[in-house]
Amino acid sequence: MPVLGALSVTLEVPTLDDGVSFYVDAGLEVSIDGAIAQCRCHGQTRNSIVLIGGARRKRLHHIALRADQLGDIARRVAGAGGAVVETPTGFEDRGLWVRDPHGMLYHLVEQLPEPELAWAPVFEINAPGRLMRRSRSAMLPGAAYAAVRPLRLGHVLVFSPDVMSSVNFVTEALGMGLADRAQDVIAFCCARKDSDHHVVAFAKSPGIGFHHASFQVATPDEVGRGGRRLLEKAKRGDWGFGRHTIGSNFFHYIQDPWGSWFEYYSDMDHIDDYARWTPSNYTMADSLANWGPAVPHDFVHNYEVPGTAEF
Repeated sequence: MPVLGALSVTLEVPTLDDGVSFYVDAGLEVSIDGAIAQCRCHGQTRNSIVLIGGARRKRLHHIALRADQLGDIARRVAGAGGAVVETPTGFEDRGLWVRDPHGMLYHLVEQLPEPELAWAPVFEINAPGRLMRRSRSAMLPGAAYAAVRPLRLGHVLVFSPDVMSSVNFVTEALGMGLADRAQDVIAFCCARKDSDHHVVAFAKSPGIGFHHASFQVATPDEVGRGGRRLLEKAKRGDWGFGRHTIGSNFFHYIQDPWGSWFEYYSDMDHIDDYARWTPSNYTMADSLANWGPAVPHDFVHNYEVPGTAEF
């Protein structure tokens, strides 16, 4: 059971100021050390987003995943078309660094998981024949709610020039499982035990790049509330409120300063044992949403591809 979950995403960006402001507004805690900004969920000891300033344009540096059996992974990488590589200059010389067949860099790290999230009150819905709330309101006045703070990084979606080749690499080399896909255009991969529906996902593009990082919040209300607040502060593109078919989660995406995205989500499908899960191949009609507003024109545009317009 090598890959166990998502740890972080590291991005190279032109300047830190815009990114720091964006992620603070999104509810993360940010510390700055020189040209590096480290962004964490409240109460966690590990980073979820790392920004390295000074790049000409935004670029995905690497994804970090929690894993075990690193020796087994190292032995399988070449057979899946990738390569074990040296630790990049300036980064931690621990764990295992590998590149996939398209040049995407992964850092596999053995470390203990974060403590279990605190129990949250059940999201109660009054339904026909099933009244959960009686003689009380579900909602407080808007001003009574604190700003939404993400609980944890759930998954990362990245671009790939060959989605199924990328899936083959993470399943064959990193020991993940294909949860579901929509043709060869988008695919979702999970850990094989006790996993969100997806930990790493791939969307088709002419080149590799970062699409979005997705952060869990407690309820669909927090998805909507957090998304609207971040949109008001960022004043950028958004997509949501809606619900995905693949993974079943409620979502709201806000565009970051470089044209990629930040997602709030809740109510994700859970795969406790991949051996009992059967992947589906969905039509493109269900590839993005079951319901929601119109998809922004550049939602699946990869601004990291050389020769494309910068955001």
